[in-house]
Amino acid sequence: MTSPSSSGWPVPGKRFVIGVPFVWLLVFFLLPFLILVYISFVDMGNDIHPFKPLWDPETGVLHLKYENYWSIFRNGLGGGLFETLYIEAYVRSIWYALCTAVICLVLGYPFAYFLARSPASVRPALLMMVMLPFWTSFLLRVYAWKGILADYGVINRLLMAAGIIDEPILMLYTTTSMLVGMTYVYLPFMVLPLYANLVKMDFRLLEAAADLGTSPFKAFWLITVPLSKAGIIAGFMLVFIPCVGEFVIPSLLGGPENLMIGRVVWDEMFASNNWPRATALAVVMIGLIVVPLAIYYRYSGEEK
Repeated sequence: MTSPSSSGWPVPGKRFVIGVPFVWLLVFFLLPFLILVYISFVDMGNDIHPFKPLWDPETGVLHLKYENYWSIFRNGLGGGLFETLYIEAYVRSIWYALCTAVICLVLGYPFAYFLARSPASVRPALLMMVMLPFWTSFLLRVYAWKGILADYGVINRLLMAAGIIDEPILMLYTTTSMLVGMTYVYLPFMVLPLYANLVKMDFRLLEAAADLGTSPFKAFWLITVPLSKAGIIAGFMLVFIPCVGEFVIPSLLGGPENLMIGRVVWDEMFASNNWPRATALAVVMIGLIVVPLAIYYRYSGEEK
């Protein structure tokens, strides 16, 4: 008797399990992305809505406004190519996201390693402490940092009460305050994948390395770090990708010199009502993230 899978096609149950994620990605990622691409080529003119037809059935002409993309890279005030507010915002966003991911890695790796080496009886409680901030509103947590870093906030009041400073230190609306807020919010996204990777590691390898005369640091660098490579990459991406498009934290904790692309997109869409340019900015931002990731995973897959 021929089995259900002898023809090469998955059995119905497997088809359903495989198909659900693809349907999810199709409905909640690909379809909205295609809508963004559509709007990015629209010429709104004086209309208030961006869903104008691109195809003119009377003339048979396809009207695509490439200016929405070209204006991102060209300064309309006579400046040179790649010398625009948008390019500066892209570069600044990538730089701050990279700094945040590195800081989270430096802070999160020791914590994840401690979690993985801790007794199994206390691991659930420690993991609960890592996930506890998720139980509080994201907006409230960011606002709390405003109270901590303000001129007469918690830190400055404590320092002045201790006689360490006479005047408040400017901490809010600076690059430091923004990086502190972003690191605080996204640190769990680094710790959790690192912990999931390190907890499965066979620590007897470190004992064997010690028996062979390897120093603890050398054993850590040559054994632990390579074996946790997947967790490092996953955590880095989970922090870096949302940080690039972050809007709330730069708006509340960053100053005017910390204008990131998320704020620029918001201004174009709601302040200027220029949906096509806002969606063009979003499409380019997605391309800056997705294309390098696709190239990396392709070559890493070929190496394996």
